[in-house]
Amino acid sequence: MALFGTLVNGAFIVAGTCIGLIFTNIPERIKQTALQGIGLVVALIGLQMAIQAENIIMILLSILIGSMIGTAMQLENQLNRFGQKLESKVSKESKGNVTEGFVTATLIFVIGAMAIIGALDGGLRGDHEVLITKAFLDGFMAMVLASTLGYGVIFSVIPVVLYQGTIALLAVQINKWIPDQYLELFISEMTALGGLLILAIGLNILNLTKIKIGDFLPAVILFIIFFFGYHMLV
Repeated sequence: MALFGTLVNGAFIVAGTCIGLIFTNIPERIKQTALQGIGLVVALIGLQMAIQAENIIMILLSILIGSMIGTAMQLENQLNRFGQKLESKVSKESKGNVTEGFVTATLIFVIGAMAIIGALDGGLRGDHEVLITKAFLDGFMAMVLASTLGYGVIFSVIPVVLYQGTIALLAVQINKWIPDQYLELFISEMTALGGLLILAIGLNILNLTKIKIGDFLPAVILFIIFFFGYHMLV
C-alpha cells in the first residue's frame, strides 16, 4: 500500500498535537525556551542537509527564480490567509495562534528530504521505514509546537497527507521512465535544497530572520524541472 507511510505520518501529527495541547498551560517563559530549542534543532537539521549540495548553480537558479515566482504569487500571504480562514471558522479567540501554528508546522513537516524520500520509497519499493521514522519525529515536533503555538498545528496534517500521498502515488510509475542513478542523484540534491529552506525556518523560529519561506516553495518544482531537463539534454 503506497499510502501507508503517509497515513501513519498524518496520524502521528494528530496524536502529537493532541498531547501537546494538554501542556498549553505551562508558563510562557518555558514555552518560549522550548520554541527556541526547536528553532536550534530545525536549523541544525537544515544545515546538515544543505551541506550535501554539489550542484550549487542549479540550486541557486531554483531559489532565485522560484522566490520571484512565489513572491509574485504571494504564496506566503495565501498560506496565512488560509490559516486565518481556519481560525475564523474554528475559534474567535487567541487570534494569530491558529495561523502561526498551521503555517509553521506545515512548512516544517512538508519541506525536507524525508517527505520526498519517504514518499518515493513507499511508492517505488513499498518501503515505509523512512516515513514511519518521520512520523515519530513529526509527532514529537507537533507535540512541542502545539504546546507553544496552539491547535493550529493539527491542520498541517492536510497538506502533509496531500503532498506526500501525491508523491507516493506518482512514484508507483516513476521507475518506468527515470533511471535509478538519476533518481539517487536527484534525491541527494533535493535534500540539499530542502535543507536550505529548513535552515531558514529554524532562523525564523529563533526570530533572527523574517524570511517568507512560503514564497520559496516554487523553487522545489523548478529544481525538479531543471534537474531532469538538464540530464535529458546531457
